[in-house]
Amino acid sequence: MTPSPLLRPAELAAYGPLPTPAGHTDAELTSLLALMTAARPRIHTIVVGHSRDDASRAAAEAFTEAWRARGGAVLAVVDWPERAASWLRPAQRLTAPAPDAWVVAAAPLGWAQLARRLRHSTGWSPARTFGFAALADPRAVALAGPDTVDGLRGATADGGSWEVRHGWQVTPLPPSDGVGSDGVGSDGGDR
Repeated sequence: MTPSPLLRPAELAAYGPLPTPAGHTDAELTSLLALMTAARPRIHTIVVGHSRDDASRAAAEAFTEAWRARGGAVLAVVDWPERAASWLRPAQRLTAPAPDAWVVAAAPLGWAQLARRLRHSTGWSPARTFGFAALADPRAVALAGPDTVDGLRGATADGGSWEVRHGWQVTPLPPSDGVGSDGVGSDGGDR
């Protein structure tokens, strides 16, 4: 029998209160766009997901606008509360359009719970998912559980990038494609 994807109160209590996301930075948005445009296979269609706090909503809106300005298609924008009864409805809304990739701006607690439901009940792939800095919180990764978000990657507030590896570890990524952790190309120009 597959265990329920819902977090038990004891699991939540073990990590204490998780932070609400800080507002996104220009460097973070630029780094996230660079990660996605460098990804192979090429990404054109996305679904953007966000929790309902102001910072996550603003980050999702900024990303959606920037992605469309680059000629990309946004198939849906899905939001969710920090606490839900099952998480099935937002999980299905995120995955139903079958995008090339997902972009997530969310508070750690809601994201951990939604990620569990996504893995349990849909064909979602964390390796095709990109997130803002708040998703790199090690407590969110631990709450999501082993292998739930393995391969998830994203941007840091300072323009660097990160990836979840081996089911638990949030690892800064080395610079790739000429973009350093500061978001500046090796030629000195912004990317």
